[in-house]
Amino acid sequence: MADTYSQIYIQIVFSVKFRKALIHESWEEELYKYITGIVQNKGQKLIAINGMPDHIHIFIGMKPNCSLSDLVREIKKSSNSFINEKQFTEIPFYWQEGFGAFSYGFSQIDNVVQYIKNQKNHHHKKTFQEEYLEYLKKFEIEYNDDFLFEWFD
Repeated sequence: MADTYSQIYIQIVFSVKFRKALIHESWEEELYKYITGIVQNKGQKLIAINGMPDHIHIFIGMKPNCSLSDLVREIKKSSNSFINEKQFTEIPFYWQEGFGAFSYGFSQIDNVVQYIKNQKNHHHKKTFQEEYLEYLKKFEIEYNDDFLFEWFD
């Protein structure tokens, strides 16, 4: 798009299906590199990526020619296949349906990057569910409790 200039910063958050803690530290870096490649191949800029055994945070600089939903769908579909083909887990791996997406201004980039880099320490204090609900409230996003989390029974 000629003469189109933008600064769109989005933090994407989604979890493993049924919130199972399946992402192991022995292969999480390989997963993050794989997802980075997907984002870059779609012409977007990956700023930060990190997570916990049950969820992931991806912070990107987006161009307006990219659909966020299409990008997340590709990240989840391709990384899901990658994890299963590599047999990183003993059971089939799946991401949850849906995702959270939160926008930030240029002046907030450093804080978001530090927050994402600090996931391991941060989650000693609060659960993913607490963190996610906090995001939804902070960004004033309406939600339905019935569809918010998929839990393993």
